[in-house]
Amino acid sequence: MPQRHVMQMSTSHASYGVCVLGTEVFLDTRRCTPKGATSFDVHATSAVTVHITHSPMTKPMINSRWPLDPDIEVVVTIDVTSRTVNDNKVKISYYGREDNELSVAWLYLTCVDVSLDVDLSRNGRVKSKGKDKAKWTWGPDGQGAVLLVNCDRDSPGAGGTDSGQVDIRTTADLQDMSVMLLRTQGPSAIFAEYQVVLHVSESDADKVRVFHAIREDSHPHYKSVLGPGKLSYVLDDVGSGENTFYVEGLAFPDLGFSGLVSFSTSLLEVPHKNSPGTPIFTDTVVFRVAPWIMTPNTQQPLEVFVCSIQQGSDSNKVFLEGLQVLLRKANCKLTICSEVDTRSDRWIQDELEFGYVEAPHKTFPVVFDSPRNRGLKDFAFKKILGPDFGYVTREPPRKDISSLDSFGNLDVSPPVTVRGKEYPLGRILIGSPLPWASGRRMSKAVRDFLYAQKVQAPVEIYSEWLNVGHVDEFLTFVPAYDRKGFRLLLASPNACYKLFKEKQGQGHGEATQLVGLKGAERKSIDEILADELLKNDNKHVQRCIDWNRDLLKQELGLNEQDIIDIPQLFIMKGSRADAFFPDMVNMLVLGRHLGIPKPFGPLVGGQCCLEERVRALLEPLGLTCTF
Repeated sequence: MPQRHVMQMSTSHASYGVCVLGTEVFLDTRRCTPKGATSFDVHATSAVTVHITHSPMTKPMINSRWPLDPDIEVVVTIDVTSRTVNDNKVKISYYGREDNELSVAWLYLTCVDVSLDVDLSRNGRVKSKGKDKAKWTWGPDGQGAVLLVNCDRDSPGAGGTDSGQVDIRTTADLQDMSVMLLRTQGPSAIFAEYQVVLHVSESDADKVRVFHAIREDSHPHYKSVLGPGKLSYVLDDVGSGENTFYVEGLAFPDLGFSGLVSFSTSLLEVPHKNSPGTPIFTDTVVFRVAPWIMTPNTQQPLEVFVCSIQQGSDSNKVFLEGLQVLLRKANCKLTICSEVDTRSDRWIQDELEFGYVEAPHKTFPVVFDSPRNRGLKDFAFKKILGPDFGYVTREPPRKDISSLDSFGNLDVSPPVTVRGKEYPLGRILIGSPLPWASGRRMSKAVRDFLYAQKVQAPVEIYSEWLNVGHVDEFLTFVPAYDRKGFRLLLASPNACYKLFKEKQGQGHGEATQLVGLKGAERKSIDEILADELLKNDNKHVQRCIDWNRDLLKQELGLNEQDIIDIPQLFIMKGSRADAFFPDMVNMLVLGRHLGIPKPFGPLVGGQCCLEERVRALLEPLGLTCTF
């Protein structure tokens, strides 16, 4: 519905006003109706359209006049901007019972155009005169502009992210921002009398910052005009033309912030110099701050980060050499992080998670730094944050951190469809206790952040049965050419017992398995199968994994053909479980190339039977297994 502006009419003097293209002007005639008047008519110049609204019972008179009934309203619209001031005229004549003209009310209108525009259709272009600009909808057919949190560091020498800077230090920073145009048209004399104001609500002001592009001596200057502590900005020297603004996000969606931010421009009538002014027109646009999106490991990798541990007896030199060979096969860049930079903390998967933000005009990766805060605490901020590589973190207010805050406890599925609902970016998986149980839990600050991103609707699964408590200890996803394009791999004690019983039946009961993650203890298949305590431990673990299996089938829309059971045993340490031998599900997925922890399993015919079984399960999918 068009905006409406009220103009007071008078028969004692002419009235003057300004209207905005596309709006309605309601003529308030009740106060100026002369005594004895019974009818009226309205005439206007060619650019003005007169609309008479009335009840069905009211009819125009024979002479095209209208009776002065209280239900009649007179509204005018103008479909072209004025070339000169007061070039549109409206005349209302009042008549008595004898058809004599009693008096006349004149209105002189100047029509201007004021439009605040953004990339409404999300195609990278700012078009004027969009419809429903204050409405934002999801989906490929939706509308509404997208705003990026300016969380990278394009500015050399800046201490933090670009969003922390109150000025623009490099034009590269502009590419991370969304363009907003304020278009005005009409006689310049009108804009000298009326104010054009850009404004933002107090609740949104700390989530965004707006820069006005101003040319000074042919060089552009970017003035910070809206943001924290700046709710409005009066434009100077407004005439017919465009004013360009650059908008950056300062905050991701989170608890209490949906991600929607509105900006408005108002045309104000200012009767006195120090008056706050009265709005006669307001145009509003809405942005949504782009969510942080986590990338599934089934996507083709670009770069792998790994920590080098050279000092002491726990060196990972041999591991690094093997990883370099694997990454050459996978045609993937390897970045080795020095022991000085990582402060001897090798668990980089637990410290950070890679994702990205995307808008029609720009996409860049963003690293999410966990609150785990061990040796790698500052690594992402110091070594990864940079030009077109953003950074975000969430810290619990009381520093109450558990193992479940590590990002080995965070995963995301490939795209899925669940009961007809599509999740084109997959669904985030968070390890938690059982829904009705107490226990360790990922920090509320992190969970609130993940839920607020909306586009990867999280599922909380049961991981607290593990000592470490991480989902990557019992599940992962691998790409596949067929079916849904992936398989879910689940650690399976049942599959391991089945394999060992099969090998025992073939006469290989004396073959031995490495036990534990360190040391050189080995147990034979016969000993493992005879160990009733171990068997009971793994019955419990299998029940825990089966609970997750059912949940994941329901929440990811999977069936049994989408799941592969990977042989794995666990052992209880108190009330929680550890892997009995190196956990093969906790693998590195590099496209079609898999880097799998070597299980050091029983040798049958010179081959590790665990490796052989995993190859038989995965290589028919076109995957290559390296242990």
